[in-house]
Amino acid sequence: MENTLIPVLFGAFFLLLVLGAPIAVSLAVAALATYLTLGENPLAFVQMAFTSVGAFPLMALPAFILAGALMEAAGISKRLVDIAEAFAGPMTGGLGAATIFACMFFGAISGSGPATTAAVGMLMIPAMAQRGYNKGYASAVTASSGGLGVVIPPSIPMVIFGISGMGLQPPSEAVALHGSFQTLSIPKLFIAGVVPGIVMASFLLTVNYVISRKCGYRGLSDTWSFSDIKTALRKGIWSMLAPIIILGGIYTGLFTPTESAIVAIVYTLIVGTFLHKELQLKSALRTLETTTWITGRVLLILFTATVFGRLLVENQVPAIIAESMLSFTDNTYAIWAMIIFFLLFVGMFMETLAAIMILTPVLLPIMYMLGMDPVHVGIVVVCSLAIGFQTPPLGENLFVASGIGGASIEEISVKALPFAAASITAVFVIAYFPQLSLWLPALMGY
Repeated sequence: MENTLIPVLFGAFFLLLVLGAPIAVSLAVAALATYLTLGENPLAFVQMAFTSVGAFPLMALPAFILAGALMEAAGISKRLVDIAEAFAGPMTGGLGAATIFACMFFGAISGSGPATTAAVGMLMIPAMAQRGYNKGYASAVTASSGGLGVVIPPSIPMVIFGISGMGLQPPSEAVALHGSFQTLSIPKLFIAGVVPGIVMASFLLTVNYVISRKCGYRGLSDTWSFSDIKTALRKGIWSMLAPIIILGGIYTGLFTPTESAIVAIVYTLIVGTFLHKELQLKSALRTLETTTWITGRVLLILFTATVFGRLLVENQVPAIIAESMLSFTDNTYAIWAMIIFFLLFVGMFMETLAAIMILTPVLLPIMYMLGMDPVHVGIVVVCSLAIGFQTPPLGENLFVASGIGGASIEEISVKALPFAAASITAVFVIAYFPQLSLWLPALMGY
């Protein structure tokens, strides 16, 4: 029976994907077909799917999505962009650099790549076009930087990785070889994402500078204006405090990541209504619609991906893959390279959250056998899949940026290639130097 299980599970899944079925449908039908092949009660399928959304950390998902949407409606994202522009000043390609900075700031609030692209792109793409930037390039730098939204904490993919990986214990062989492993926790993942996020942003800033110098994209002004910086900081002080309060509360243990999302919503409502006075009832209701739609889509994938992943684990598919990879080579760098290229390929065709839920049970046992810290593995997985936001054919950020700027997907994709290459290089640096991920959590006592 086990010999037929894998062909049924993967055969049905890939067949439905090729036919154009949504990924949630593909996962569900493949898993259900496997259950029926095994002769098991299909009710177990439904019970497992229902249980999958009962995890307390998962409550952070709709809360962070709502917080990001509310912050855009409350004028917080606009003020973050103004601060980024003021600091960019006379820098060559200043608006491009400001876009990257703004995506870092907003990424520390929204936790979503497409949400970051939309919030920053609505302001920055038209501004760059007015200053003589090519529309395709303006859209490309925004789409590429939007991926920072899932690397800079808090991050929705990190929450999903944490939930997917917490139930996976290191294999006994790995413990015998390498001793005990660090525990996987969402706060630790958040802290570990700070330095890698800065590393990826630095690579993007370098590429933006080189291209802008070649194309003659000048800075916003001749010199840095400290009065403009002071004004932007004064107007944006409440916006800057948002990520400080959210992340500070998590890192100090004042509240959990799930509770921090609720704090973010309450803070945004207060700032948008009473301080900025820009949050209107109509726009607030629209954010609820956005949150409901995005959350519903993600939870459908979570339902089905959990069952799919459970079938893989129960039938020892991860162990088989780990054994075959380790028999091919036990060189850590070679295995990291294979995994990164595999994740880049998957990210081109599969939604990030679905990919994390399916692949985490497969990848973690492999990395445990190599003695890798699960937190470091999580950061590399999220960073690698984040590049999928800017690469076709899925490339959600490309579609968002194209809708805002009006440039074609093809043009944006070509212009985004140097940024994709820079991001891939950054991922290899992060993978090969684990301390970039693990230094800050160790410093903060995790």
